[in-house]
Formats: sequence, structure tokens, C-alpha cells
Amino acid sequence: MTTVTSPLAGRAVGLANVPDPVFAGAMVGPGTAIDPVREPTEAVAPVDGLVVSMHPHAFVVVDADGHGVLTHLGIDTVQLNGEGFELLVGKGDEVKRGQPVIRWNPAAVEAAGKSPISPIVALEASSEALSGVAEAGEVATGGELFTWN
Repeated sequence: MTTVTSPLAGRAVGLANVPDPVFAGAMVGPGTAIDPVREPTEAVAPVDGLVVSMHPHAFVVVDADGHGVLTHLGIDTVQLNGEGFELLVGKGDEVKRGQPVIRWNPAAVEAAGKSPISPIVALEASSEALSGVAEAGEVATGGELFTWN
């Protein structure tokens, strides 16, 4: 069982409310999304594990049980070509839950015409594998988002 915690402070909005059909349709996987606080911040690791994918706008951490968790900072933020994102760890690094991974500014993403809403997705999971998914309400960095059974 893996508890996935929020890499960001903000408001849980659920995947269905993500302004991207691929995430909203859970085609990448089940999970939830955070509408982050509009201030410079650090996205932190949602689980203990190995960073297996690292981009300025997204990262994947795989835990000891083989569960991969994608954190995608904003929608269509790949189009920003890394501008406004600072990587704090690299691919292949071991991270602990709560460890800063990427520094970014959701307000700057919004000012650039992109949505800062950030999906947190359980890769290669069925929706039945998740429980307690946060779909609404305020969430603190490190607050519980869902349990992966």
C-alpha cells in the first residue's frame, strides 16, 4: 500500500476538472489534480523512491513497490521549454517524500497563458486500485491525496 501525498499546496480539483482531455479522461492513469497557490514554490516528492523521469515541467518517482507517480506541473507547460522551472534533483536520484524536486511559479505559468493546474497520477494503475482520492478542498504540501492499494 502506498500513500501518495501532495507535491503542492492548493486546492484539490480532481482529474475530471483538468483542462486537458488526456488527463481529464484518466488516459495517463487515475489520480487527482491540484490547483496550486499562485506564488513561487517548490514541488516536492509525493512518495519515497527513485526519480525515473525528469523534465522541467514534470517528474515521475517510483517507490519500493514499483508504483510510479507522475507529477505534471501545469497543462501544456512543455511549451514553455523549461522557462521558469528549476530542477533541484536529477533522473536517477533517490528522493524522500517531501523533498523539493522542482522550483516554479504557478502565477508565471498562468501569466504565460497556461493552466497551472497540476495532475498527480498513478501510472499503470486501475481506478479501483486507488482509495481516498482527494477531489475537493484545500490541500497542504504533504497532505494525503490518495492511497494506492
